Parts: sequence; structure tokens; C-alpha cells
Amino acid sequence: MTVIRAYRCHEISEDIASISLDEVDLPDPGPEEVQIRMKACAVNFTDILTIQGKYQHKPALPFSPGGEASGVVAKVGSQVTNVKEGDSVCFGGRSGGFAEAMNIPANSARPIPGKMTFAQAASYSTAYQTAWVALSHRGELQPGEWLLVHGATGGVGMAAVDLGQVLGAKVIATGGSDEKLAVVKSRGADVVINYTLPDGRLGGFREKVKEVTQTGGADVIYDPVGGDVFDESMRCVNWGGRILTIGFTSGRWPSAAVNLILIKQIAVIGVRAGEIGKRDPILGRKFAHEMKELAESGKIQPHVCQAFPLDQAVEAMRLLENREVIGKCVVTANGYLLES
Repeated sequence: MTVIRAYRCHEISEDIASISLDEVDLPDPGPEEVQIRMKACAVNFTDILTIQGKYQHKPALPFSPGGEASGVVAKVGSQVTNVKEGDSVCFGGRSGGFAEAMNIPANSARPIPGKMTFAQAASYSTAYQTAWVALSHRGELQPGEWLLVHGATGGVGMAAVDLGQVLGAKVIATGGSDEKLAVVKSRGADVVINYTLPDGRLGGFREKVKEVTQTGGADVIYDPVGGDVFDESMRCVNWGGRILTIGFTSGRWPSAAVNLILIKQIAVIGVRAGEIGKRDPILGRKFAHEMKELAESGKIQPHVCQAFPLDQAVEAMRLLENREVIGKCVVTANGYLLES
């Protein structure tokens, strides 16, 4: 048994500050478990939504937020053979990461790929898997095609910008801040567009996309925003193009104009990367292998803009909630610093 500090949610609340930093007893890992001494845990919108009771997964109370993390193996169960004490690993789950240590199934622990830091290793899995499945499989993005990425300054959008280049596409990136877009541009986007209108709404990119592409618009559009952004995307997608619906961070579920789908012969495609492996394990393993190769080769390098110590986890979520994060931010523990 080990006494650790962990943020825990004791009641569902709109106020994410309702979680508390508690001292809890962490048992030794079970026979097929390992205990991880945490270094970094990515901050995701799902953490906020779960605290608020708005996410489809509803863990039993109390629970610790934080689903993607990295650290060092501190203890191993009696039947564990794939990792040993002292190994640096990363892993994904649904909760538990905002803590100094946690027990996880041993088969969930993966070696940190390539030359990634702990912060990067905690930040790449969900965002890059979503982008890879969307672009390579669902959108069938081809070399030389124009890819329009909305929300490109966030973790999921920035992953699509990176992987669009890996697949040989020409990338147009949209976002709501010139400062943030400068980071995206420095990472290789061909064109960046600030789509924040004077009245605060998002839009105004349609004519610029058509001007840049010199066609009817983008061949593939990656949209985690929805709302007005989706509506305008329908007006700047090329004939035979594909719109990939990733999410609705704008807060509004749009309705597709079926007449435009017919006239332009376009496809509107939903993407839930995590669901594919559940329904088709063989395909899921294929994507996992491809992701591993990309990570090991250095083609996946998440941008982590800021690190917060464990006792400032609420401030980290506030930064994300207020759309102030560029790429990803992380919560750290056990003395880990972003530069480490």
C-alpha cells in the first residue's frame, strides 16, 4: 500500500473546480497490473465533460480525471512479463491520470516511442490516432490533394496538419488566433486562415480556400468544430470531395445540405477512431501498428505548450476550457518538468 495524492471528483458539477486534491491509499498492483509513478498526463476536453457528467463514459464516483499519461514503472504484478520496474511507458485509459501514481493493466503499458519526452508521449495517442484514421482510412487523402483542417491550433487539429503532410497533401489550416496560427505555420502548414469574424462568430474562409486551391475548394476537409464552420465548409469543398466530421466543439450539431451533397457528389463521413478497433479488431491492430511506426520514426511530434504541476490541474483545465491551449498542455507529477 502506498499513500499518494490524487485529484478526485466526488460529485458531478458544472464547476470543474469542485474536484479536490486528496491523499488516498493506492494498493499494490494485482497479478496482471503494473503501478506507474506518473510523470505527465495530457489534459483533454473529455476530462472536463466527465466531471460535468456530459461525456458518454460515466465512471463511478469518486474518480480521478486524466486519461492519457506517461511515467515510470514502480511495481509489477506477479504475472507481468512485458515490462519491468524502471521502464518508461505511456498508456491510455478513461480516468486516473491526475495523480502521483496509479495501477493499470500491464498490457496497456507501451514503451515511449522514439525520442519523445514524457509530455509528448502522454499527448499523442488519441489526437494522432483520430487524425490518422480520419485521413488515411476514412478520408482516403491522396498525395497532392488539398486538405483543409479546422481547429488546427488544438491538439486534434494540429495532429491532422502534421499527418496531412506525412500523406503528401497540401494543407490549409484555420484557427481563431494569429499567434496560435503562427505555430501551425511553423510546423509546415502551406496556408493559415484566421476564421474569427468581427462579431466573434467563425467563418469567412470560403473564398480564401477557393482562391488558394484554384478549384472548387478543398478535396478533404477535417472538421472537429461543426456549427457555422461545417455549413461554410459545404460551400468550399471540391467536386467529389470528402468532409470528415470529427466533433462539435462549436456546440452546435450542423445539418448537411443534401442538395450540395448531390450536386457536388461529395461525401460527409463520420469519424470515431476508437470505435473501429472495437468493431474490427484486425483493422484496429493495423492502425496501432501504423501509429507505432510513425511515432518511432519521429513523424509524430506533438506540440506541448505548457505544463502544470499536479496541484494546478484545475488551472490546466481552465486553460483548455478557455481555448488558450496551443496543441496540448499537460499536468505533471513527481518533479517532472516540460523540458525533461
